[in-house]
Amino acid sequence: MPKYHVSAVAKDNKPYEEIIEAPDRFDVYKQVRERGDHLTSLTEDQKKSLFSLDSLSVIFQGVNADEKVVLTRNLAAMLEAGLTTSRALSVMERQSKNPRLKLILKSITAEVGRGSPLSVAFSKFDNVFSPLLISMVRAGEESGKLSESLRVVSTQMEKTSTLKKKIRGALMYPSVVLFAMIIIGILMLIYVVPTLTQTFEELGTELPPTTQVIIALSNFLSTSPLLSFSLLVAVTVGGVVFIRTTRGRDLVDWLMLKTPVIQQLVVETNSARTARTLSSLLSSGVDMVLAIAITKDVLQNKAYQAVLAEAEAGVVKGKNLSESFGNHPNLYPPLVSEMVAVGEETGRLSGLLKETADFYEESVEQQTKDLSTIIEPFLMLIIGAGVGFFAISMIAPIYSLSNSI
Repeated sequence: MPKYHVSAVAKDNKPYEEIIEAPDRFDVYKQVRERGDHLTSLTEDQKKSLFSLDSLSVIFQGVNADEKVVLTRNLAAMLEAGLTTSRALSVMERQSKNPRLKLILKSITAEVGRGSPLSVAFSKFDNVFSPLLISMVRAGEESGKLSESLRVVSTQMEKTSTLKKKIRGALMYPSVVLFAMIIIGILMLIYVVPTLTQTFEELGTELPPTTQVIIALSNFLSTSPLLSFSLLVAVTVGGVVFIRTTRGRDLVDWLMLKTPVIQQLVVETNSARTARTLSSLLSSGVDMVLAIAITKDVLQNKAYQAVLAEAEAGVVKGKNLSESFGNHPNLYPPLVSEMVAVGEETGRLSGLLKETADFYEESVEQQTKDLSTIIEPFLMLIIGAGVGFFAISMIAPIYSLSNSI
């Protein structure tokens, strides 16, 4: 059974830390709540047997979102049809074409066969299955509505996956254009600029600083192609590594919320994801505090995680969830806090959150359709600036020479 390092605040507001052995994160939250304490952080002890299936679960990152959607949806259908959990998992194992997912399902089937709940079996592979899925399964088991919870979470994952695909598709066009621009620029530096450089040297023309910079870059690429390629790879790898660090992710999150065209898309995407996740969890019987904590784990932007951490602490103290959303109108539009407030007053919070998610998902879908059109003028400005800089830098010396003659 995994061990979790817990930091919490007791009833008397005194912080403490301890190690709790539990089947999953869900149970840890439950134990701390039953004491009346407030959980501030939770990390799993990663010390595992070298050759156990748990330690090998790191190789199962190749299970994509669509496969998880199919898995949960088919499990829900088979459970509704009256199959036992073990039988349903066995069928999914035989049907799966992904070797990694097949091995996961084999381990989960064996775990369930030994009497473990499905949520505990899923939690053995928490780097594959999200906290949302594990918690929804656990809530379904406790409420006796496992098939319903699986169906709800499959819909949630499908909508999230579809939204990501649409955003990536909308960003594909500008990415291809910028990549092509960089390639063309490198080819011109290697093949075109050296010819002009030779002409300038023969004529003894005085070159402006911008032209000298372009010629120096061209000479470096032409004379040291291997070193140039190595530097390019090093910069690319370094950039990727930096983005994966905490500081890098914080910088990316900040830029996403400050970029004019992208900002609105990020705000509405995170609003939709927050509302959809909370709605799914609350409708499955997960209590408010745990639902907020799980939603915080589902969101990836640090700014939104901070708002949900504030909301979690506020709800523990008896404050309304809408109050925390209303304090951050730059992250959550006023509609979100208003709908949450109405839901809290009428007892229809889950349903109104679902309607809010539907609204913002439709808005994001429309924005992604128009994104290429919106970005096109900015692309033209970037391309025009690049071409103009190159043209002026290389043609200016020729005009200067012509005037002197």
